[in-house]
Amino acid sequence: MNSSEPNFLPDLPLQDELSRQAFPLSALYVVATPIGNIADISLRALKVLTLADAVACEDTRNTALLLQRYGISKPLIAAHEHNEREAAEGLIARLAAGARIALVSDAGTPGVSDPGARIVDAVRDAGYKIVPVPGASAAVTALSVSGFLHAHFYFAGFLPAKAKQRDAAISALRPIEATLVFYEAPHRIVETVEALADNLEPTRQVVFARELTKLFEEIHRCSLAEAGAWIAADPHRQKGEYVVLVEGAAAQGEADAADAERILKILLAECPVKQAASLAAQITGQKKNALYERALQLKDE
Repeated sequence: MNSSEPNFLPDLPLQDELSRQAFPLSALYVVATPIGNIADISLRALKVLTLADAVACEDTRNTALLLQRYGISKPLIAAHEHNEREAAEGLIARLAAGARIALVSDAGTPGVSDPGARIVDAVRDAGYKIVPVPGASAAVTALSVSGFLHAHFYFAGFLPAKAKQRDAAISALRPIEATLVFYEAPHRIVETVEALADNLEPTRQVVFARELTKLFEEIHRCSLAEAGAWIAADPHRQKGEYVVLVEGAAAQGEADAADAERILKILLAECPVKQAASLAAQITGQKKNALYERALQLKDE
């Protein structure tokens, strides 16, 4: 690290470690930046930003402030959703001249519900190296504190703004047996919660992760049936960016078992245990003996 670069690494072994790493020329570095807390950036990301010949960014004003906080000054190139194709051509010309280019979004990882994917695709087609510099991601951050046990998640990003398209999108996601991950803006959170509650089972658990890593961070888990009331209980909950996680559909066997128990409970309210178990078996196709044992437990409860 030369004397003109900011010294982020007072610990000499870490400086040595970074000095041994390769930072090739003619490469596009896709750099994750903090989603809120300014300290959530990797040492490698800071090293890349100090070495970069230019930084391609979603909003030059936001990125200028971000770099200023770290004591870094670089030429900034606007690369947002309205000019990605044109920006890619200019970046490729710079790469051809041997430049290192850092690509960032306003917050988090570029290309994930943020501009950047088209630039990466164009640079790859042009034959230049693309280097990921991982870091903060709002979706993964929210998943890590959700407590959901699904082995998989489905990233849906932002839902459509119009009600009919939004309802259709949620309905299409209903059978997916994975945690559903949505991003949402504060001015649409009420409508989104209503649509989720209307199109999914009210018993599904939902996690609201608002203003992640920021001063007023709030993480709340409840059922979809309770979600609207929670949002309405505090006007501040209609402010700040959201990650919304919704429990995935139950596996078919689990769904069948839950449906059989629901039917059994209804029948037990009107019939003796043996008759209720027999009727439930005929309706659901479940084994009568197992339903009888469960009916006895429910009766005791």
